[in-house]
Amino acid sequence: LLHVCFRISQRRFKQLVDRLLQFISLRLFPAKPEEFPPMVKCTWWIPSAAKVLALFNAANSLVSPPLISYTDFYNSTLDHIDLMEEYHNWQCYGNSHRFSFCQYPCIISIAAKKVIIQRDSEQQMISIARQSLVDKVSRRQKPDMNMLFLNVKVRRTHLVSDSLDELARKMADLKKKLKVTFVGEAGLDMGGLTKEWFLLLIRQIFHPDYGMFTYHKDSHCHWFSSFKCDNYSEFRLVGALMGLAVYNSITLDIRFPPCCYKKLLSPPIVPCDHNTLVGICDVTLDDLFQIMPELAHGLSELLSYEGNVEEDFYSTFQVFQEEFGVIKSYNLKPNGDKIPVTNQNRKEYVQLYVDFLLNKSIYKQFAAFYYGFHSVCASYALLLLRPEEVEILVCGSPELDMSALQRSTQYEGYQKTDLTIRYFWDVVLGFSLDLQKKLLHFATGSDRVPVGGMADLNFKISKSETSTNW
Repeated sequence: LLHVCFRISQRRFKQLVDRLLQFISLRLFPAKPEEFPPMVKCTWWIPSAAKVLALFNAANSLVSPPLISYTDFYNSTLDHIDLMEEYHNWQCYGNSHRFSFCQYPCIISIAAKKVIIQRDSEQQMISIARQSLVDKVSRRQKPDMNMLFLNVKVRRTHLVSDSLDELARKMADLKKKLKVTFVGEAGLDMGGLTKEWFLLLIRQIFHPDYGMFTYHKDSHCHWFSSFKCDNYSEFRLVGALMGLAVYNSITLDIRFPPCCYKKLLSPPIVPCDHNTLVGICDVTLDDLFQIMPELAHGLSELLSYEGNVEEDFYSTFQVFQEEFGVIKSYNLKPNGDKIPVTNQNRKEYVQLYVDFLLNKSIYKQFAAFYYGFHSVCASYALLLLRPEEVEILVCGSPELDMSALQRSTQYEGYQKTDLTIRYFWDVVLGFSLDLQKKLLHFATGSDRVPVGGMADLNFKISKSETSTNW
């Protein structure tokens, strides 16, 4: 059936998906309820339509490039139903006879999934805060409001080390609401200090001099440094930071390639057995193209080379990497240094090489990062997400709509009809996309838009009352 599905023309495929989505919407919210049989007599309608959509989605995923975007499967009508009831039904009954839309996450929009994750996070925060309160009272100690929060105190001069120490000491509190204090500075954290802490920390950790991540100019993204080290706790910190950002609904200015999010969901729930490998996923030459395009291009040419590979390239199943000025060699398979790459085995060589670069050579770094992220974000809601959706939750969406920002902006001391404000929007709407991104980065710490769109940015223009001749 899958193979039959993706042989359908793109136009017809999209048409069928749209019809099925419309069918679900009309059954959920009928314009004329009297025209439908009673719900009891057609309980199979929605589950059957959802199953067929899941089949089309699976077929769509098998083709490269896909026939339609994964977002074309979203049914925005579901944003208006009781999502938490669906989620709890799914948690209690799994994929059994009791239907829940969560069994078919391809049709739930990213906005709806964010609502599920946020509510799930809030419930976890409340239950952990309540447990802290009960523990205090049972020990006959005076409760303190601070125990309901994850309080992070850092010095600007020792930002990374203080943050690492604070998060390591407060592992049990990671699921509480985050509050940040900069030592020696007055200021209540109403969200601004938390954003600043994330921004400064990310900037330091991802700086090339820090050595944890390598920036690839060709692809404009960061990747894990393969250098071996004694302690991988800093990678765990970055994972926890990413988890805290998702958990506390903050978008981060991080440039990871798509395959990073694929690895982050491998598996989506942390395995009970600590010997199970984590962060290992199937990777292809396409994944390498998104990080190291030049190297991927070279390997692609090797695959299509029409001459004698063994005689002309003189390669073996061995790779070389420079570590602190020393060239080290690694075998891609046992006795790889003695096995020549030939026309017959070059596909295997390329696959092993890509797997080595994106999985094996950075296993310990990524595993620490994986456990850090899941120490905060452990939730069955992650099973609902595609890797692309995790990226949007972490970094926001790259689609900018400045007119939407103008509509949702709040004013203090100004009216939106004031000349100053009209001039401001004339200038901003006339900016190039690059300048609009810079403005957004200056105001929010990231040039991307949160999942809920521009309205979720809480953009405010305030009048400064101090006299000035600027």
